[in-house]
Amino acid sequence: MARPDRYIGRFAPSPTGPLHFGSLIAAVASFLDARARNGLWLLRIEDLDPPREQPGAARQIIHCLQQHGLHWDGEVLWQSRRHAAYRAALDTLLASGKAFVCDCSRSQLQDSGGIYPGTCRHRALHPASRGAVRARVTRGAVCFEDAIQGQVCQQLDTEVGDFVIRRRDGLIAYQLAVVVDDAHQNISHVLRGADLLDSTPRQIFLQRQLGLPTPYYAHVPVAGNPQGQKLSKQTHAPALDAQCAVTNLLAALQYLRQPEPPPQARTDPAAVLDWSARHWHLEAVPRQRLISLC
Repeated sequence: MARPDRYIGRFAPSPTGPLHFGSLIAAVASFLDARARNGLWLLRIEDLDPPREQPGAARQIIHCLQQHGLHWDGEVLWQSRRHAAYRAALDTLLASGKAFVCDCSRSQLQDSGGIYPGTCRHRALHPASRGAVRARVTRGAVCFEDAIQGQVCQQLDTEVGDFVIRRRDGLIAYQLAVVVDDAHQNISHVLRGADLLDSTPRQIFLQRQLGLPTPYYAHVPVAGNPQGQKLSKQTHAPALDAQCAVTNLLAALQYLRQPEPPPQARTDPAAVLDWSARHWHLEAVPRQRLISLC
């Protein structure tokens, strides 16, 4: 299936907490890349993991984006309303033998070094059996050209193994949901944090297995704390203060190595983003996977 003719990008946060500076970097980069190309910028809330979600976080995220002038096109897509589409993709993979049920426990797999050893791939467990569903990977490298990080290759069979697309608790895994939704929204370009770079070959593999288009990818460096840890809820990253929206945007632009807007373009978030979209240079974004903040 071919990519869409028009540039369509997206920002897809998970509502596990309020937006922090690391989230803003990814949002600003994807927004500016879309606007610089006269494209669409969509918003998807990836609310598929209720145990990890924070009550009210989704609405906080939406409000924070608006306060920073990051206005999306069309309606927000909520993954929690897309279960039928995920089940259909899962059934397709199971029916064609491209996925299988695995009832291995974590303790049974703990000695595998994080690479699934193929324990259940020939057992033909019934799809209704209690267990996870794994994609059946094939030999050969999955390679793609990242617009920032360069060529990336991953040998799924030896570096990852058959990976989970439905968890043991019945929740759809991120790898499958993101592939189904990118195709549903006709996403042509995915610009996101480099913490997801290693997941991309798995997503490309699933796209090929389902006959779906592969977007263009670009992975920006992840912001880290002084200890070199990715900014996140787990590392106690502070929530963005929307009262400092212009300052936050200018800091994100500096992190992305973009031109500094002149004083007359700093009157409000909309002015900052409008000027920056007209002066956006993807090639200036650093190639590192993580940059620690002072």
